[in-house]
Amino acid sequence: MANQLGKRYQCEVCGTIVLCTKAGEGGVICDGHPMVLQEPKKLPSSD
Repeated sequence: MANQLGKRYQCEVCGTIVLCTKAGEGGVICDGHPMVLQEPKKLPSSD
């Protein structure tokens, strides 16, 4: 899977969070495991 520019990845083992500043091929690895892509947080409604 390619790294996505501007996306945050989190390690499920130690909790480290990284921000991708340069897109490219390959994956982000931490503690020997692939890091997972974080989903964007929902913003509250301004109603």
